[in-house]
Amino acid sequence: MNGDRAYFFCGVGGSGMLPLAMIVKASGARVEGSDRALDQGRTAQKFDWLRSRGVVLHPQDGSGVTGKDQLVVVSGAVEETVPDVQAARRVGAEIVTRPQLLAQLFNAAPVGVGVAGTSGKSTTTGMIAWILREAGRDPTVMNGAVMKNFATADQPFASALVGSGEVFVSEVDESDGSIARYDPEVAVVNNISLDHKSMEELRGLFAGFAAKANTAVLNLDNDETAILAETLDGGDTQVITYSLSRGADLVAGGLTPTPTGIGFDVSCRETGEAARVELQTPGAHNVANALAALGAALACGVPLVRAAEALAGFTGIKRRLERVGEAAGVAVFDDFAHNPDKIAATLATLHAFPGRLLVMFQPHGFGPLRLMRDQFIGGFARDLAEEDVLLMPEPVYFGGTVDRSVGSRDIAQGIVAAGRRAEALPDRAACGERLLELARPGDRIVVMGARDDTLSQFAEELIGRLGGTPAP
Repeated sequence: MNGDRAYFFCGVGGSGMLPLAMIVKASGARVEGSDRALDQGRTAQKFDWLRSRGVVLHPQDGSGVTGKDQLVVVSGAVEETVPDVQAARRVGAEIVTRPQLLAQLFNAAPVGVGVAGTSGKSTTTGMIAWILREAGRDPTVMNGAVMKNFATADQPFASALVGSGEVFVSEVDESDGSIARYDPEVAVVNNISLDHKSMEELRGLFAGFAAKANTAVLNLDNDETAILAETLDGGDTQVITYSLSRGADLVAGGLTPTPTGIGFDVSCRETGEAARVELQTPGAHNVANALAALGAALACGVPLVRAAEALAGFTGIKRRLERVGEAAGVAVFDDFAHNPDKIAATLATLHAFPGRLLVMFQPHGFGPLRLMRDQFIGGFARDLAEEDVLLMPEPVYFGGTVDRSVGSRDIAQGIVAAGRRAEALPDRAACGERLLELARPGDRIVVMGARDDTLSQFAEELIGRLGGTPAP
């Protein structure tokens, strides 16, 4: 990376852009940016913080791109209609995508740990980061969500760490195909399931990613990942497998769930080591995430017992089944779940304890809703309890051209036809009114969705309207 160069991030407040901008800024480079949310007056606190870190912000009207010395960083796809892109073309500034820049930084690190999979990437990345930090490895970390262990009053948006060690840990995204750009030393694949691409495309992308690694950490409890483990067996890539139910290199047992966490025993087939892990994050899916993190730590030379001890101090990721607070006998949770697998994991975790669920699910786009229509309907019909209620506003939409032929009403109608309670409402405000109308003591409200930072504000507002105060 050239620390003397000027970088301009288009969409600098995004969950993928912000941490990358912070890593670039730490190198000594000048960082500027724009964001549609800034122009629309959303999430002002985030942009105030970026300014306080020395990031110069501009309207997203092209006015901030002024010279060919700037490197303009855009999202996974270069949209020619964006004014910043048009300005870059006019002045001759180089344009790179966020995945291109991230892959360059990742591949330049002595030890790259890439965390991939349809679900669990952010949590697993945060767990690995915490283990390596506690083990004195001082990693650089690129996460797509705020890691609560590293968040402070001065660093409220701790989705990136800049360390002096050799290890660079990063989420790796398959949704835009950019996973093919990464050359990991350690490749973690939590699971493979339908999300943004066809299964055939996904199989090829994940297989290519894992095959390039010196060590691949793979989940035997996911059928697709188990097949990948078989294909790599006997090749140049060392494989570390993990499971909650099958014979694997790392096996979890003795699960003891609580409303706020889960404990389990872990054993290593190769070394014979065993340890007890007490997680502060609930759900069997987080046991799987923890096993993946332990496998990555082993690949980086951290002993199992030491890594397990560190995990006990892991406090979680923002918006991953985060308890916002409780008022009038009603608990409110904020959750990033947005695809069928994530939603199923959240519902299973909450159903382990009593209380009706009032779920507001805001789809993260019309495209995913159209692609996974049957999976959304089938998943909610299977995983909602008879007394639960699902409310859905229309998908998040911040502009642009998109096929809007399948909306929330189509999903809700399918769920009702399958015998569960679901309602499609015009917008999120209407969902809020309906939640407050339905809520009674003992209920748990779950705010679900991705790509929209204001969902957390919505969850906090619900607590306030119920007469309480959000948890710190």
